[in-house]
Amino acid sequence: MSIKVTIIGAGSVVFSLGLVKDLCLTEGLKGSNVCFMDINEESLDIVYKLGIRYAEDLGADLRFEKTTNRQESLQDADFVINTATITHNEYFMKRMRELTEKYGYFYGHTGMPEYHNLQLMLDVARDMEKICPDAWLLQAGNPVFEGTTLMTRETGIKVCGLCHGHYGYRVIAHTIGLDPDKVTWQAPGLNHNIWLTHFYYEGKDAYPLLDDWIENKSKAYWEEMKDIPAQMSPAAIHQYAMYGLMPVGDTPRVGGWWYHTDLETRKRWYGGSGGGDTPEGRDQILKYKEEHFNRMKESAYDPNVRPIKMFGDRKTSEQHVPIIDGLVNNNEGQFQVNVRNDGALPGLPDDVAVEVPAIVNIKGIQPLRVQPLPRKIMLERIYPEWLEMEVTLEALKSGDKSMLLYGILGSHQTRSYDQAMEVLEAILSMEPSEPMAYVEDINKHYKYPKLFKLKLF
Repeated sequence: MSIKVTIIGAGSVVFSLGLVKDLCLTEGLKGSNVCFMDINEESLDIVYKLGIRYAEDLGADLRFEKTTNRQESLQDADFVINTATITHNEYFMKRMRELTEKYGYFYGHTGMPEYHNLQLMLDVARDMEKICPDAWLLQAGNPVFEGTTLMTRETGIKVCGLCHGHYGYRVIAHTIGLDPDKVTWQAPGLNHNIWLTHFYYEGKDAYPLLDDWIENKSKAYWEEMKDIPAQMSPAAIHQYAMYGLMPVGDTPRVGGWWYHTDLETRKRWYGGSGGGDTPEGRDQILKYKEEHFNRMKESAYDPNVRPIKMFGDRKTSEQHVPIIDGLVNNNEGQFQVNVRNDGALPGLPDDVAVEVPAIVNIKGIQPLRVQPLPRKIMLERIYPEWLEMEVTLEALKSGDKSMLLYGILGSHQTRSYDQAMEVLEAILSMEPSEPMAYVEDINKHYKYPKLFKLKLF
């Protein structure tokens, strides 16, 4: 069926390329129109040209357009995939790390609540209410948990947040010697806070196999592996020991503050040089993305380099296009989604976004009701993150600057009130640079309560 898919933030280096490939390889979406939107004209043109050439290579019947105007891109859209980010791009995060390190914060762990990305998500959803109110919004950019909750509360748009962290179950299976394709699993929770409640291999409980690996093979694995995946790191196994269920995907990366106090601590819990969430680790990721961008650029413009030769002809494991295919063409499947709870995960309000399995077909995205998570996980991991999300959204809505300060004061790397005040002002005063935007808006939006202005504290 012919539809219009709009990709907001289409200049994303890796993600948009995968979307293009998946759209080209989905027969049921032939004849569709793909609209790329981004404020970075160079990246936008690369993805646009790459899409055209990929469609040629694969014989795909798709039409492409590009624009730097968000409202224009939403006209007649049936699906909107929002991968845009302001503060979660590698370039901004590197600057943030370097700035906050001067104030005594390792790897940017200031506790500063979100603002820019959440405001952008809300702006997109509100535009959709006016321009394409019946379209689905598939949210790819972080923070998915807070953003999906915010957009479903503040607008009437159909929102589904998507992440690929749940594929951590495959890393677990592969590491302990199992075929991931023969695993039956379930890992509900909140985005970046999901737990392996069911883990079966060929119909039998596979947790005993994981326990055996931990007891007899984990130490040798950690000693031999140069780059330990976070999913099978000492931090992940320690969380399993603490909570009784294996954390999945990005969950082991987050963990507790005690895994992230300094570089030596990171090395202890994540092995090697401390994993991807260290300055060195992120620099490696940035280097990879730059190399990937150059390859994309080459395959977009060089007549002698074809995209299919550079990037292959197999679909990615991302869920966005298969979900679109399921909704449009009734190609039913089960997916891991972030949607309004409405009773799917017991113990949380209906209007909080949860990450749960869902059946997708022409009837829509239908979340499955899962069993309650263990009370310990709810008390120590789920409820605290829910509260933190509520504080962040209230700060965004109220514009109360003291709530930003409160978030920093709660960081375990904050040692004094003055330190928190100083780093807050430093962050709010960061010089804008593309793609960082709306910096002035944050200083206009957030104001201290009246008594703060008296400078009594």
